[in-house]
Amino acid sequence: MTNTRGRDVALAGIEEREAGLSDIKYGRVLLKLSGEALMGSQAYGIDPAVPQRLAEEIRPVWEAGVQVAIVVGGGNIFRGLSGAAAGMDRAQGDNMGMLATVINSLSLQDCFERNGMDCRVMSAIEMRQIAEPYIRRRAIRHLEKGRITIYAAGTGNPYFTTDTAAALRACEINAEVLMKATNVDGIYDADPRKNPDARRFETISYREVLNRDLKVMDATATALCHDNKMPIMVFDIKQPGVFMKAVRGEHVGTTVVEED
Repeated sequence: MTNTRGRDVALAGIEEREAGLSDIKYGRVLLKLSGEALMGSQAYGIDPAVPQRLAEEIRPVWEAGVQVAIVVGGGNIFRGLSGAAAGMDRAQGDNMGMLATVINSLSLQDCFERNGMDCRVMSAIEMRQIAEPYIRRRAIRHLEKGRITIYAAGTGNPYFTTDTAAALRACEINAEVLMKATNVDGIYDADPRKNPDARRFETISYREVLNRDLKVMDATATALCHDNKMPIMVFDIKQPGVFMKAVRGEHVGTTVVEED
């Protein structure tokens, strides 16, 4: 005898979330988080208060039916470029950095699940005991079933940043927008922490970002988004409710778009 009750309950939950999409502009998003953001006020590692705050920011969006994918960096634990600058082999340092992103991903998964959010970690480097291998079709299926997916270990290759991994995954899963969460409220023509006259852009083209060397994301990530017409939205994740405003299409931060 087939037990359909559990399946019916699951389908009802998905339908309930989809019903909340009426005022949502973006139904599938990829959120890029920096590893440094997880440090909070600490000098190293993960401040437990930060994943909890992120869970509280993401949960209303997930409950509204938005399909949420996440890529997180590893700079709070180890950064390959820093290791290379100290004499370490660059590829080996990047491998260590990719493993750091797995630690951060597992931390986020644990926090999200404690907050009642269904979540999967998928790793570009195979480690089946703690994470699923990243398989594109499986990742999309998890999203369709209402599960938050966290893509760990970057691209699985050295010399590529987690910004590039975020751009790649966003394109692979057919996300409608790549949202980069930062500690400033958008893209400025100068560092607003150093220049009080810095001007914030509401929208800017990929080409201008590259020509001005604005450091929104690395050039490879920006070019990949440009080639695949993937909009990039940059905002301050510390502002309460900003993620929900972003998926509703409200003006928050800066959006990088195709030239007119």
